[in-house]
Amino acid sequence: MNHKILVTYASRFGATAGVAEAIGKTLAESGAQVDVLPMREVKDLSQYRAVVAGSAINAAAWLPEAMQFVQTHRAELAQKPFAAFLVCMTLAMRNADQYRSHVATWLDPVRALVKPVSEGLFTGVLQISKIPSFSDRLKFRLSVLFGVWKEGDHRDWKAIRAWAESIRPLLIQNN
Repeated sequence: MNHKILVTYASRFGATAGVAEAIGKTLAESGAQVDVLPMREVKDLSQYRAVVAGSAINAAAWLPEAMQFVQTHRAELAQKPFAAFLVCMTLAMRNADQYRSHVATWLDPVRALVKPVSEGLFTGVLQISKIPSFSDRLKFRLSVLFGVWKEGDHRDWKAIRAWAESIRPLLIQNN
């Protein structure tokens, strides 16, 4: 069996891609062979011994293409070590710790298809100028104005790297 690990992601504005790259880099630094690819580019999982999949969150859910990826590859993912992560701004809100367990439920549809060996919950990036819908931009501007969260990059690189280090032994275990 190949010893490569796939880190794959669905991202709208690049924050999740950055998290996936950091996970891949951390795994590679510990000696693993890693490919980091957008989900839409992954057609075959046979060359991978393990898969780490993540998605940005939109409306309290993984992006549709991320769920489609898990549904399409469900049988194969169930036969390999599989870890899942999400990236969302809810974790950047004031008192984010009180929302963490609720945010974790957003992985329930993934868990219903394939049980992850580990789950990562990470804060994202808020760049209002990148939001395509005027009404959504307005909502985010108002929420920033009222102090719900701040615009900017809220990713916690130390936490992302720590999670990647923690999953390495789970991903390279003998199947």
